[in-house]
Amino acid sequence: MNPNARSFVFNPNATSFTPSFSPPAAEESKKTKISAKTATQSPPPAQSTKSTPMEVESWEDQATDNNVDKDLSKKTSDLKITDEAIQKELQRVAEEEGTTVEELLKDTKTETTETDDGVEIMETSEDTREHLNLVFIGHVDAGKSTISGSLLWNTGRVDERTIQKYEREAKDNNRESWWLAYIMDTNDEERTKGITVEVGRADFETKTKRYTIIDAPGHKNYVPNMIGGASQADVGILVISAKKNEFEAGFQKEGQTKEHAMLAKTLGIKFLVVVINKMDDPTVLWDKARYDDIVTQLGAFLKQCGFAAKDVKYIPISGIKGINLIRDSTKEECPWYDSVCLLRYLDEMKPIERLTGQPVRVPITDKYRDRGLTTVLGKIESGVITKGDQLVFVPNKIPVEVMSIMISDTVTVRTAKAGENVKITVKGCNEDQVHRGFVLSDAVRCVPCQNRFEVTLSILELLPHNPVFTAGYTGIIHIHSAIEECNVYVIIAQLDKKTGQVAKKKPQFVKNGALITAMIETAQPIPVELFSDNPQLGRFTLRDEGKTVAVGKITALAPRKKSA
Repeated sequence: MNPNARSFVFNPNATSFTPSFSPPAAEESKKTKISAKTATQSPPPAQSTKSTPMEVESWEDQATDNNVDKDLSKKTSDLKITDEAIQKELQRVAEEEGTTVEELLKDTKTETTETDDGVEIMETSEDTREHLNLVFIGHVDAGKSTISGSLLWNTGRVDERTIQKYEREAKDNNRESWWLAYIMDTNDEERTKGITVEVGRADFETKTKRYTIIDAPGHKNYVPNMIGGASQADVGILVISAKKNEFEAGFQKEGQTKEHAMLAKTLGIKFLVVVINKMDDPTVLWDKARYDDIVTQLGAFLKQCGFAAKDVKYIPISGIKGINLIRDSTKEECPWYDSVCLLRYLDEMKPIERLTGQPVRVPITDKYRDRGLTTVLGKIESGVITKGDQLVFVPNKIPVEVMSIMISDTVTVRTAKAGENVKITVKGCNEDQVHRGFVLSDAVRCVPCQNRFEVTLSILELLPHNPVFTAGYTGIIHIHSAIEECNVYVIIAQLDKKTGQVAKKKPQFVKNGALITAMIETAQPIPVELFSDNPQLGRFTLRDEGKTVAVGKITALAPRKKSA
């Protein structure tokens, strides 16, 4: 009892006392719920700098709050789409896209995050549009980088301010017509000399498809870089200059047009689009005779390379003006061409079959470290990767967990399928433990790692000072993104080119044009597969002194040779 307490004063206006365990009246209950709801929606009061005694919540208050929470939860769980108009609209959109309402809602579920440099990254479950990897190949100065830049600019991937900057830089370098190429050629050496050195990569999209551009260098000194880029492509864009003397320079023996076309077929590119560029040049002026002459000469050579006529498309274009590139030409511009432009042709191509049902295989083309995690770049050649998957790097067998998957610089997905060119961030390894040529693989069905395998080899053109191919021949093997020294351990047999049957067993040597089976050894074990199981990990090129001398495919995996 407190003797200093104030005396009790009766208040006639006070509400009647109601025990907490008694059920409240309907009106009071409604007021309580409204008050609780308002409290949850109003912003919290500013905190006072003065310390105040902590109020301890009584068990009666807790019980009341729990009842309110349950009632609000029940109301929230009942908030479903009941409006008939909305339901009909969802059903209509789902029918148009050939899916269900549930799948439609699932596919549109996205989350947006922002990086440290202010770039917004959208995360979604999966982009269902088909993805195509395009490699631009051809002789130096044919216009590959200009065409790539024009595609990016006209599809909204480059803003007007950046374009104005590139125009000023090109003018300062006395190269006013190169401003579109600056979009892909990013370093000073490339912009000064006008020669692509590194493989440029960028992406753009249309309503029906998503594309990755791979801009390969055209100079003969950078063919290894071209091979690395073309090994990831689905469709080859062979760029030809129609300008007087430029087509002839690229098509002759020392030019790169023929070698690039042959390598494209060897590296697994089935579909080829030949864009005959610079048709607006004053030496051409959309001359049909010039176009027909180029098509005739190229067509005969591409047939020798193994391209079927139905898999090759010829399009006359002006890369710098965008004519027949992103829009169809008018009758005034090119009265004799009545087919579609490049972008429309690509959009209308039939979907390419992918190895989604096979184990995960991602040859690594590059790597970097970001926020303490390792990010690797590559094309998913087979399988399906989902965020959280447990995978392994081969050959060093380092287990990792997939933390994120990016299909462009601003879009992250939770699932990516074969055919996607991706950036995968993993946890469990350091950047210096992963190298170009490694393969990110399924942990259970791991990719084989071999340093000896049996191959079928087609000899193209040997070096003038070494015109015979024998056991012990050494060179550089390019297989997916891996580059390794190798030697021919033994020539098993020479085959008949028409029938594929054995014509001669264990020949001492063979010459240009021969088809053989042989055993190849590499200096270090590399992740490979049989061509019949996974073509992209089973086909290769053999180069010697900067020249492609043979192409082949792996037919059998020999027992791994033990290191001494």
